Amino acid sequence: MKQFIFIILCIVLISCKDNSSRQETINQSPETTSIKYAEGFSIKSYDNYKILEVATPWPGANEAFRYVLHQSGATIPDSIDFDEKLEIPVRNIVVTSTTHIPALEALGLENKLTGFPGTRYISSEKTRKLIDSGRVQELGQNENINTEILIDLSPDVVVGFAIDASNKSLETIKKTGIPVLYNGDWTEKTPLGKAEWIRFFGVLFDKNEDAEEIFEGIETSYLQAKKLAAESKEKPVVIAGSMYNDKWYVPFGNSWQAQFIEDANANYLYADTEGEGSLALSFESVLDKAGNADFWISSGQFESYAQLAESSGHYEKFRAVQQKEAYTVSLSKGATGGVLFYELGPQRPDLILKDLISIFHPDLLPEHKNVFFKPLN
Repeated sequence: MKQFIFIILCIVLISCKDNSSRQETINQSPETTSIKYAEGFSIKSYDNYKILEVATPWPGANEAFRYVLHQSGATIPDSIDFDEKLEIPVRNIVVTSTTHIPALEALGLENKLTGFPGTRYISSEKTRKLIDSGRVQELGQNENINTEILIDLSPDVVVGFAIDASNKSLETIKKTGIPVLYNGDWTEKTPLGKAEWIRFFGVLFDKNEDAEEIFEGIETSYLQAKKLAAESKEKPVVIAGSMYNDKWYVPFGNSWQAQFIEDANANYLYADTEGEGSLALSFESVLDKAGNADFWISSGQFESYAQLAESSGHYEKFRAVQQKEAYTVSLSKGATGGVLFYELGPQRPDLILKDLISIFHPDLLPEHKNVFFKPLN
């Protein structure tokens, strides 16, 4: 009987100790990183670890992804649910979107990149040198990443993106034991919201303060430019988008592209529309509404007025074409043809805004040299 009582007491004591430990974990108040514009992720810091939560890895996602980030030797409570556990700072990384490259470079971490699917799309001179020297390996295509090469690289983590829950390539990588983290920067609807995802990479490499400083610099530059644009008494009329398969695709009024036009103090003709993706319209309806627009920006893959005319003589009916006020991002490319706008643009919305201000209100930024938006040849 004494032995039985002793065993029961031991079980009770162990149970109390375990419950106490779990209760401490539950009661511990985390330090939450202040996220000002991005809606798709959050960072909470505890004593021995951090939780990076991605709420919108893709549009309409039903569940968030939770990633536990910890330093070597840290004890992680058993009570925590997570999708991936990762030791930080990360020593080497594979990313899958060109939008991830500028964040790594801004943090001085491009040398940590070991592989990328579709290296020809990368425009940055810094990273292209690493590719040309063989330090960044080609991994094929996002939809079919070469797992054999990836396993040989043995990255600490793969940062992927997905348009929905079915991504066979990333699921295959998970099965190899390599951690996969989803990055949803592309789902953000505001320019500064996209740029704030540099904090995502900052926490992976334990460079939180650096990421914060870089973002605050971009934010300040953007808001100053927006304030400058508001000083103009002129508010030109703008059309955006281009034709594809007999439909003219224009950004919705709640999109990040439309936000740029508003912040540049211009009147976007479809500002009152809302939706995901782009609004598909007939050529005739766009001509009827935007035929007299002062400017046409983001004119597809066209690089010259000759290409416009060759594609369709109907483009000549637009006042912006007649007045040579059509602008494209397709003229700013990397050495292998990657369009710089799709790589650097999300990370540097301040430069995009200044480009547009210099187009709509040239007297406000006379010294600015356009980085992305340039007039058609």
